Amino acid sequence: MSGQNTVSKQRTSTRETRYSRFLHPRWWPTWVIVSLMWLMAQLPLRLQWVLGKGIGELAYRLIPRRRHIAEVNIRLCFPEQSPAEQQALVRKTFHSNGIGIMEIGLAWFRNPKAFRAITEVHGLEHIEAAQARGNGILLLGGHYSTLDLGGSLVSLFIEADVMQRDHNNPLMNAIMTRARERRYGVALGSKDLRGLLKRLKQNRTVWYATDQDYGRKGIVFAPFFNVPAGSITATSRITERSGCTVIPFSHFRREGKPGYDIYFHPPLLDYPSGDDLKDATLVNHTIEQEIRRHPDQYLWMHRRFKTRPSPDDPDLYRKQT
Repeated sequence: MSGQNTVSKQRTSTRETRYSRFLHPRWWPTWVIVSLMWLMAQLPLRLQWVLGKGIGELAYRLIPRRRHIAEVNIRLCFPEQSPAEQQALVRKTFHSNGIGIMEIGLAWFRNPKAFRAITEVHGLEHIEAAQARGNGILLLGGHYSTLDLGGSLVSLFIEADVMQRDHNNPLMNAIMTRARERRYGVALGSKDLRGLLKRLKQNRTVWYATDQDYGRKGIVFAPFFNVPAGSITATSRITERSGCTVIPFSHFRREGKPGYDIYFHPPLLDYPSGDDLKDATLVNHTIEQEIRRHPDQYLWMHRRFKTRPSPDDPDLYRKQT
């Protein structure tokens, strides 16, 4: 018992990436998980999609809380669909995100060149034009189910940095950070705005996502699929201070045979406008349009509408009794 207490008091920085710091037996269960991820990543892609769909089906059946969140989000965002269509989309969303879990191993442990032949990039000229202008590029991304692999595949075509939310497990975070920095230039912490501005001033391209609920601080309520959603204003401040170009981009898995598409779009115009609500509405609409390409490939299990315009507004995710 005393030995366990000693271990529990050890502090390992979530930014520690030296594997030698994770040799204690307390980390062995994580190493087992990582080893399984590596082994699964060596399987043929088509088989991984089948296994991922199976993982998604299990999650759909066994994790009712996440299923409920997805059901609420899809009911709010696709009111034009019948209840049966909405439920089918919920289930397909779990399948797509299950495949996304399998693709994490591909992103971390496989060379993206292995998938170059089945990856097509669209709109690369927008990146090239923005790089020629200088001042850096803010890649406006979203939380699609291809999040990790899509980012790895992007590295086949451009050099970019990434902002990431550090994993709660320090060893898993070390593996994730090392993997991403093999593909990207630098993996910045999600709150490292100083580092972000520095990279932009060096005319770097930085992947940045704004499409989650980050609480009540520094937000406006802008429509997202016509539902008021807490939307951060930091993107406008970053763009204003750096003079960077904001280019929306997305990445999706093809239907049917294995393959991927990466989309770079024309830069946002009149942005920032000086009106935070107008800016957030433009960003939300831009991401919404990309989600509509493949709505099942979005992270609908996140409580996107958790923060309401008024603290007295009802919780949209509370189950009715």
